[in-house]
Amino acid sequence: MKAYFKGTFSHLTKIAGVSLRAPTPSQVAAGFLGVAEQKGHRQSNAPLRSRAPNYQRRSPRSCVIVVENLPVPFDRRVWQEAQALRRAGWRVSVICPSNASFPAPFEIIDGVAIYRHPLPPERSGTLAYFREYSAALFHQARLLMKVWREQGFSVIQACNPPDLIFLVAAPFKLIGKRFLYEQHDLSPELFVVKYGNRKLLHRALLFFERCSYAVADAVITANATFKEIAGGRAGKDLSRIETVYGVPDHRRIHRIEPEPGLRAGRQFIIGYIGVINEQDGVDHFVRAISHLVHEKGFHDFRAVIVGSGPALEGVRRLAEELGVTDFVVFTGYLSGGRLLAHISAFDIGVIPDPFNAANDVMSMNKVFEYCALGIPTACYPLRETKRLLGKAGVYAPELDPAGLAEACLSLMRDDALRNRCGEEAARLTREDFVWENEAKKYVDVYDRLLASMSTRPRAVRTSAADGTGAREYVPTPSIPLDNGRL
Repeated sequence: MKAYFKGTFSHLTKIAGVSLRAPTPSQVAAGFLGVAEQKGHRQSNAPLRSRAPNYQRRSPRSCVIVVENLPVPFDRRVWQEAQALRRAGWRVSVICPSNASFPAPFEIIDGVAIYRHPLPPERSGTLAYFREYSAALFHQARLLMKVWREQGFSVIQACNPPDLIFLVAAPFKLIGKRFLYEQHDLSPELFVVKYGNRKLLHRALLFFERCSYAVADAVITANATFKEIAGGRAGKDLSRIETVYGVPDHRRIHRIEPEPGLRAGRQFIIGYIGVINEQDGVDHFVRAISHLVHEKGFHDFRAVIVGSGPALEGVRRLAEELGVTDFVVFTGYLSGGRLLAHISAFDIGVIPDPFNAANDVMSMNKVFEYCALGIPTACYPLRETKRLLGKAGVYAPELDPAGLAEACLSLMRDDALRNRCGEEAARLTREDFVWENEAKKYVDVYDRLLASMSTRPRAVRTSAADGTGAREYVPTPSIPLDNGRL
């Protein structure tokens, strides 16, 4: 906590001198920050104030993505979007939080300039909610100014939660920038799940959500249900809303040789992959394991929980209290080949997110990730999850850990059912969950935003011959064109 406040104070003392100071002639002459093109290349040793802008090289096909939920490239969806834009010829910057795994305040990975900021340690309670998001807004505001000076951008993309990023993006709309709101979650419903139905705060979050829709020049939703909500309670023109599913890039998530020794002589591995927050239901998974062991007397399995998060220590303690530590492995955060090797060992993937107003309409990343490896899924019968998985999933007969255990047990005891669900998962990946299709829709939204900037009204004085001196407005290019093309 002390380190966080020290870093934040340091940023406060530097804003006037760094973020708002006009570049010197020598800085302008120094040229634009070189972007590494080599795949996987990281560049992070240059201090922030040395990265001078180059206004001559600035491109209209430039954007900044602001995300508060997870660091990049750990946030798979945002990272895939950034790479899709890079392949389409966009210059991409990202503003995101830092953590222990991604502490660098600035680095370039695969040509994407990533600016990171600290956040206070995650705590429960309403006060912690305000502290986290007010700190995020402060850092996002200063880093947007920094990115504008150093990289330039035509489009600001805000990824919720929270629905507050429009506040720091709105000033840039006054100078002609476009604002793209990407809705990953329903923040009002998510707040109720985490903190209870506090009516005043819930109404405030609904208001901020409507403001985000209203300020946005275009909206991307994580699924079709969110799009219906945007058109309903926010009244957003549906023609300005595109649905882009966060399916994984199959070139990066695929089956490899399973992690040796993970099975430990057991017949089945039932696994979980993802962030471990209170609302993610990993405690339901641990209680389902206890039900399998103590109530059903089924021992021929091992549960592997891949991921980390604020609730990790709590679910570890729960496993000890329930006496199932011999059946559970907590791997912590994994990436790259180790991550794929662990997931490739799964016989069954578990989505333990419990039923509530937020989870019922959310498109779980785990749906797409398990299907990418042809893994059958055990889960609760949530509306959006069931719509996506269809016959690739087995659904808990009751909305409690005992019901989740029954779904897992059905898959472990019925080889034919397990094989059918796995085959259906593989089919969904081949035919429906295709990132190339989603990436095209995503990049098309950016291209439409850029096209909307290509003409705007410009006041032109009429000839004196008409005697009026009036002005008429005619379309004129607002960004450079090359033979009529962007």
